[in-house]
Amino acid sequence: MAPATGVSVEYLIRLEHGRDRHPSPPVLSALADTLRLSPRERVHLHQLTKGMSGFSCGAVENGPNRTVRPTVRAILDQLGPAPAAVTNRFTEVLACTEGYRRLMAPSGLFEQGEPANVARFVFTQPGARELYANWDAAADMLVASLKQGPFRADPIVSALVDELTVTAGAAFTDRLATLPGLPPSGGVIRFEHPEAGALRLAYESLELSVDDDQVLFVLLPADTASASALDALLGRRPGGLRAVAG
Repeated sequence: MAPATGVSVEYLIRLEHGRDRHPSPPVLSALADTLRLSPRERVHLHQLTKGMSGFSCGAVENGPNRTVRPTVRAILDQLGPAPAAVTNRFTEVLACTEGYRRLMAPSGLFEQGEPANVARFVFTQPGARELYANWDAAADMLVASLKQGPFRADPIVSALVDELTVTAGAAFTDRLATLPGLPPSGGVIRFEHPEAGALRLAYESLELSVDDDQVLFVLLPADTASASALDALLGRRPGGLRAVAG
């Protein structure tokens, strides 16, 4: 027996090699305890096993949800002037504040029509590599986002993955093969904005309800210089956006 989990070594090897794709909830809980997974990581672990067992729901069969509830739109309105957006698992921008549009539009996010697709922008548009000071980190986060949830079980997401496999090549496929499907929920993104210059923006990615299957993505200045530059970009008086620790 594997003492830490109470699961036999032989069974763990079968799981590792993919010979058993239906671990029971107690086994998953034991593994999560041993690995000291966070609550979010535990949920992701259970989602992965549902995907392996062929689990599906209406949201997968109908594709990514593109409808933003009025309450969510009202919350988004209250977040202005900060850059904020609602996206789905296809990485489409379904709704956003004017601040988000002013931040992202100069680099070409919305040039291919709406809803804009962030993954397609990051991997195929030259403006994205110029915008993100740490493009590799942005690319990692996008691939992890695509792999989260049903992933290939969703035909629309699968089609985007196939498209980027061709259009982006190794920059996409190498990440697809190695990155886990659990993007960070917060951090700092560094931009080299074509109009505002260097920006450090702290972000939070807040998952909405299971029925929505959407994420509220909010950006705030991580230092006073970024706050001043973002105020200028948005045409607001200095001090309109306060810096947060990032």
